[in-house]
Amino acid sequence: MSEDDTPFIHRNLPRLLLEARESVMLHTRPSLREHGLSDQQWRVLRVLGEHAQLPGGVETGRVAREAFLLGPSLTGVLTRMERDGLIARSRCPQDARRTVVRATPAGLKLVKSLSNTIETHYAWMEERLGKARLAQLYALLDDVIALEAPADAEADHMEEDAA
Repeated sequence: MSEDDTPFIHRNLPRLLLEARESVMLHTRPSLREHGLSDQQWRVLRVLGEHAQLPGGVETGRVAREAFLLGPSLTGVLTRMERDGLIARSRCPQDARRTVVRATPAGLKLVKSLSNTIETHYAWMEERLGKARLAQLYALLDDVIALEAPADAEADHMEEDAA
């Protein structure tokens, strides 16, 4: 089948999004590795840093959703992070079946340090793309996420109903 015979009309959006992610991560990954962090550990720390003001911590299901990690992967990531003194886990006071997580002072210090590096890169991107185009990129990505969200929510409800 030649390129002209392809059944695809549109460009491969998932691949382009992954390629864009990898391009951005090329700038971030060296800083993460300097601190002994994997991409997944950073995503967890970022989530916990964004919710550091929550007094009870963040329920692990929320961490998994916001860090885009499956439950079994999250368990391993949290175990390593707890061992390294970056996070603390405890039982949820309202529901002992649930676990909550919070960044330790060492974890929050790392978030602050890495945030400076990452924000510097984002400022560089903003300088190159322009403030308006970067804002447009964020808005388009938010629109794509919102556009696809109802299908995801419906699938989740169908799985719950089947259980």
